[in-house]
Amino acid sequence: MVANCAGNFYQDVDITWGDGRAKLLNNGQLLTLSLDKASGSGFQSKNEYLFGKIDAQVKLVPGNSAGTVTAYYLKSPGSKWDEIDFEFLGNLSGDPYILHTNVFTQGKGDREQQFHLWFDPTADFHTYSILWNPHRIIFYVDGTPIREFNNLESKGVLFPKKQPMRIYSSLWNADDWATRGGLIKTDWSLAPFTASYRNYNANACVWSSGSSSCNQNSGSSNSSSWLSEELDATSQGRLKWVQKNYMIYDYCKDTKRFPQGLPKECTVNVS
Repeated sequence: MVANCAGNFYQDVDITWGDGRAKLLNNGQLLTLSLDKASGSGFQSKNEYLFGKIDAQVKLVPGNSAGTVTAYYLKSPGSKWDEIDFEFLGNLSGDPYILHTNVFTQGKGDREQQFHLWFDPTADFHTYSILWNPHRIIFYVDGTPIREFNNLESKGVLFPKKQPMRIYSSLWNADDWATRGGLIKTDWSLAPFTASYRNYNANACVWSSGSSSCNQNSGSSNSSSWLSEELDATSQGRLKWVQKNYMIYDYCKDTKRFPQGLPKECTVNVS
């Protein structure tokens, strides 16, 4: 059975920190995280998942959000954790937000790609999705793929597929690095900073007591089509469009950072 938990935050998540700064509103249909000088706030999913398609609609901190980070990610516990990240780096009013993505396997990340968005992410809610199946990870924004990380274990590249992960989200102060490398500090006179969430949906394999809910129903069904989802030609075209026009950093092109040679997944041909 694939769990398809549509959107009541009371049922789906636990608020884990923030001392009242995270709020559940509208009978659990809306969740807000706030940050002030004393503390940020965050939540995590009640369930752990081993593969899934996770969506949430997020409206980011408006105005001058410099120094703040809104993070939305999957992560496993332990010192050799796996992690799949969306992080939204705050900005000075009028500057674009930076969407920062990363993939960790066995505690090692260093796979950053960063993007500007083709809309104002503070004006309205937009859907941010992580597809994670045994073959690939795809980051989507409003259904448009912005990044694909393929399973290249056959080429010696680690891929996260054994450790169940929870969804986490947090709003916190990172003004030592978040905006222009830490040059722009958080303006606390503008606090509290608030990000809003709705329509959280985990179409995913729930991991419980050492087994996956998907193993109990291996029959194919539309609800688990994401388990073999891949980008068709149209989606590949959209991905290239985003990466050509909106990507502002790609670790696979940063030869200064990797003088000994780029990471293997950057150079192998994906068949």
